[in-house]
Formats: sequence, C-alpha cells, structure tokens
Amino acid sequence: MGVAGRGLTILASADVVDAELVHGNEAGAGVAVHTERDRRLSPETIAAIEASAAASTRRAYGADREMFAAWCLHEGRTVVPASGETMAEWVRHLTVTPRPRTNRPAGPSTIERAMSAVTTWHREQGRPKPNMRGARAVLNAYRDELAEQKAQAAQTRQATAALPAQIRAMLARTDRTTLAGQRNAALVLLGFATAARVSELVALDLTAVTETEHGYEVTVYRKNVRRRTINAILYGTDPATCPVRTLRTHLAALSAAGRTDGPLFVRVDRWDRLAPRLTRGGRTIGDPAGRMTAEAAAEVIERLAATAGLSGDWSGHSLRRGFATAARAAGHDPLEIARAGGWADGSRVLARYMKDVDRVKNSPLVGIGL
Repeated sequence: MGVAGRGLTILASADVVDAELVHGNEAGAGVAVHTERDRRLSPETIAAIEASAAASTRRAYGADREMFAAWCLHEGRTVVPASGETMAEWVRHLTVTPRPRTNRPAGPSTIERAMSAVTTWHREQGRPKPNMRGARAVLNAYRDELAEQKAQAAQTRQATAALPAQIRAMLARTDRTTLAGQRNAALVLLGFATAARVSELVALDLTAVTETEHGYEVTVYRKNVRRRTINAILYGTDPATCPVRTLRTHLAALSAAGRTDGPLFVRVDRWDRLAPRLTRGGRTIGDPAGRMTAEAAAEVIERLAATAGLSGDWSGHSLRRGFATAARAAGHDPLEIARAGGWADGSRVLARYMKDVDRVKNSPLVGIGL
C-alpha cells in the first residue's frame, strides 16, 4: 500500500527490494530490480510534478485521492496498485453515497474526474493503470439510471456562454469612471477576445501586451497544452464593447497610477484604491504585486452577470465558451478557433461547443419550407 504525500503517493518500504541483477537464459540478458533510492522522489521533484497541472486540478485530484485512500483503508483494500474489482466497488460507492455539501451522490462528471485522479496516481508511480472495465460498466449503468429519472445530474454541467449580447448587458451597468470598472471591462473583453481561462487571464503581465497597427497582440500561456498563443486583439464596431479601446483605457489607468510593469489585472479595493497591501495578523498575504486571483476574476464575471439579471450557470469559463460559440456561429473554421483559444487537438470540450452551434446551423430543417 502507498503512503499519500502532497497529491502523490510515495511507495512504502514494503514495496522496495534490494538491487540485484538477475540473468536470464539468453546471453547478456539481465533485469535490474529498483532499489529504494531508485524509487525516491525529492520534495523539490514532487513539487515540480504537482506544478505541472493547473491549481484547480491539483486541488480536485488531491481531494479525490484522499477520499479514495480513506475508503480503501476502511474497506481493507490496497490503494496502489488498485485492482479492477476495487475500482468497480469504489465507483459503486460514489454512486450511492450522498456528499455532505449537496446531500446527493456525485454526478457522472464528478465521478469521471475521480476515476482519472486515481488512474493518473498509478501512472505517476510507474504502476500499471487498473482495469477499469467494471468501473466503467457501473458508471454507465448510473448514467442510464439518472437519465431515466430525468435527474439534473445526468446532464453535463456547462458554463453559460457569454455571447456579445450578454457581454453588452454585463458591461452596460459597469461604472467605467472608476479603476475597478475599467479593470472589470478590460478583464471581460480581453478574456472573451483571447478565449482565456481565468487562470491564464490573471497570469498576464503588462509585458504580454504589445500595441500594433490593428490594435494589440496579447501572448497567453496555455498551461493545459504547454504552449503560448499570440492573439490579435482587434477593434470592435461598438465602442462600449471594443476590446482595443477598453484595454487602452485600462493600461492608461495603470500607467497613471505608476504601474508600468507587473500584473495586467490587479486588485482594487472598495475605495477604488489600486492593489492595497493585504495583511492578516500583521503579515502580508496575497501576491505582493497585487495580482488578482483566478477566483476573484471569476467572481467579477459572475457578479456582472447577476447584476445584469442574466440567468444561467455563469462562471469564469463563460467567456471562453462564449468565444468558441460566437466564433463558430460566425462561420470560422474549428481549427482556427482551436489555435486561437489554445485548445488541444481533438478537444472533446471544443467539439461539444461546435456541436451545440452546428446542431441548429446545419439542421436538416433549415431551408425546407416549413
């Protein structure tokens, strides 16, 4: 059984044997058995492996792995390597056990994530992936059961798409005479124009923005695909929702406040002061440069949607989904949309966005004369 540590499992000493070279019948053949040192990871390497995933993913996977390990301990089962039977029983447990926060069992998408957390846990240790056939069968039966019950959990939860009409409504009530209003407008419009996740958006520095004859170019690092995209930010037809004019106003406000380097999006307090120092118990907390957190950026989007009276499931991902939906509806090629937004090749999420648009746009009912 493994010992959990900061999202990874470090193999216990019982899994380690002394090194020896075992010669087979064939000349020169040999199999090296790993020593304890071979299987040891330094704290620095563990941190580097953990940092390769988005912070939200690390938190979710860490919680899933802790729950799995606790369940295995209670059931007397081995955590890593887990058997196919253990995985099937665990998934069944998830489908019938209410969660404290909702008092309902987890939905299929949440269980999918938990399964991925455990299988990647095995891979991180060089262990073979568990046989997931039984677990998949249990999950499929659960999906069928929820669908027959017409349960909300059977539907894949998606953020509401922030389309241009919704963005206009969100910004109509924004006071752009204030630092906060100017920042929020720039955050929404730049987030839409670059199809950025909120974590990518708040990671932007002023050096990522370059003024050009067509407006701006913004370089966004897409952590999920490990590459940078250079996004052309063009003038809009409506000054109120023009990303170029709005970004220029925000940059001018930062410059007037003495901000010529550092984060593009920074904290603004209730008194409209730029990036005041945050303290707790006399100690400075938060980013010393005042950079916004991804959670704060998402709250801006959710709050603006609520103030505008927009219904739906609004989140930080609404801008990214809105870009993909609006671009496809305007007839743009899916490959160009994927490149601009940093989606991985063959992204199932982007394909779903495309399908949502194409279902209406390419319907056989179009043009048949009803």
